[in-house]
Amino acid sequence: MNGNQIEGLVGMVLVLGILVLMALPSVLGVLRDRRLDRQIREARRTEEAGHGRRTGHRRRSVIA
Repeated sequence: MNGNQIEGLVGMVLVLGILVLMALPSVLGVLRDRRLDRQIREARRTEEAGHGRRTGHRRRSVIA
């Protein structure tokens, strides 16, 4: 490999690295949202099945 090819390779690796750094927060956010959605679905299923009943607790609405 000559100098021009190495320089091109380094530039390409840097551009790909910057792309990964810019896209990483978005990908992590999507994964977090999917995990939360799955947890909410599971909680609703257990609540519908009667396993998540509250005893003596009522929901209160908070007006800010």
